[in-house]
Amino acid sequence: MKAIRAVLNYLKSCGVTHIFGIPAGSVNALFDELYEMPEITPIVTKHEGAASYMAASYAKYSKQLSVCVGCSGPGGTNLITGAANAMREHLPVLFLTGAVPVNTEGLNASQELNVEPVFAPVTKYSVKVKEAKDLLPEIVKAVQIALSGVPGPVHVAMPIDVQQGKAGNIEIPAPPSRTPLLPEIETIKQVARELIERDSGYIFVGQGARNSVDTLIELAEMLDWPIITTPQAKGLIPDNHPQLAGVFGFAGHEKASSLMNDGDGQVLLVIGSSLGETATNNYNTNLTKNRYTIQMDFDESVFNRKYDINIPVLGDIQLSLMYLIEELGALGLTRSRKKFADREDYLTDDQVYNTKNVLLKLQSCLPSNTRYTVDIGEFMSYVINYMKVLDSGTFDINVHFGAMGSGIGASIGSALADPERPVVCITGDGCFFMHGMEILTAKENQLPILFVVMNNARLGMVYHGHTLQYHRAHSSFEQEPVNIAAMAAAMNIPSFRVSQMEDLNEGIIHSLLDLKGPALLEVALVDNNIPPMGDRVKFLSSFSK
Repeated sequence: MKAIRAVLNYLKSCGVTHIFGIPAGSVNALFDELYEMPEITPIVTKHEGAASYMAASYAKYSKQLSVCVGCSGPGGTNLITGAANAMREHLPVLFLTGAVPVNTEGLNASQELNVEPVFAPVTKYSVKVKEAKDLLPEIVKAVQIALSGVPGPVHVAMPIDVQQGKAGNIEIPAPPSRTPLLPEIETIKQVARELIERDSGYIFVGQGARNSVDTLIELAEMLDWPIITTPQAKGLIPDNHPQLAGVFGFAGHEKASSLMNDGDGQVLLVIGSSLGETATNNYNTNLTKNRYTIQMDFDESVFNRKYDINIPVLGDIQLSLMYLIEELGALGLTRSRKKFADREDYLTDDQVYNTKNVLLKLQSCLPSNTRYTVDIGEFMSYVINYMKVLDSGTFDINVHFGAMGSGIGASIGSALADPERPVVCITGDGCFFMHGMEILTAKENQLPILFVVMNNARLGMVYHGHTLQYHRAHSSFEQEPVNIAAMAAAMNIPSFRVSQMEDLNEGIIHSLLDLKGPALLEVALVDNNIPPMGDRVKFLSSFSK
């Protein structure tokens, strides 16, 4: 048996059903074996960088290992940004790269590059395998590392000859299972006592709580404390929950900001947030000022990083929440179930053609369980600030390591991992020019994703940032407008171009849904209003003084 076939047999046993990437000489042996393995579908992308975002999104929503493949040299380096993204989001992605034959190393072979040390800073484990007999054991080791403790990406470089070498009669090991990280019971008891002794506090929720929403809500209703989310956690708690105070951080809400800055909450209970820059409004010291601070996370490196934490709780968040609820119950605290409020209307009477109204009109015409994968651009702040959370898990917002175009790949990974859920990618023209050709990947795999392209013919976030800081913006930040809907039409993809508010109606939007493939809605709109970036506006403006 070829070593690479043994690897694929093992990955199949781990439940891998898709492999993202691009075939090329140094990984052709892998793709050749897939002819005889219909259980694994190759998702051939247009760029390795996009493949890495797809793989990360697939890992997030399938809640299992994901696999991404690139060739030696440039294929491997194109995967690096996605690996760094997976590292920040704690997603178990196995990155496999080809490599030149062992006996040609150092001879300037075609596409030769030792990528093992390049991947090392952005993965939990990176290795190059030199002998065929070691390939499967190294893959097994890497997968175990990816799934254990704090999940994250790993990388294995596979020289061509190693892949094709004989592995012998290898017994395929059992797939690994992650050992839960249990919190210390005494620590949980201490947290419960401190919470009981204090009358008020805020529950600050990050994306690390995405698999613990129901338990989190139960805790909030026991304590009867406001819930405040980070930008990346927008979408976890429905807007009509009476205790949700909104988003704090980049593009956050005034109510949440007022509570954090001026509220009388005695406790800050941080759940699943690393308290990074975008989550804390540029490391705002008011979060923990005069507050007893408790932080729950499964990554101990986040404790006491920038803020002093009175009680760090190390453990899987779901388990920590369950144990804390049990302990609070033993101390006499009971849950007071809250009645969800009625929904607010989507639109004001002002039907001006602007980003806010376009996004709210769009959402009013889409199913409430639609998942929005949100790219990087000025529109992102409008999404965070104005769009409604109608169902749990409806927003994928990658603020703190999002790269332009990452939302496009994320939409494809999400659609493959969770095919019953409608997916809409909100992106911009700048992002689309980076990874927009992945709409063909969606087409080739018959994924009914709606790509909404906010086209202002400029790098909007950059434009507004320079305007706020320097009171001017370089003309090179803008470009001649391009009809992106026409580009989609040229690819035989259903599309429609909006240039005024009247163009955007339920009939048009519904005509782009429930198709046997993707569709594109282009919104040609230059919105010169300052995006609702919250305290970020004050921060940027301060540089000009």
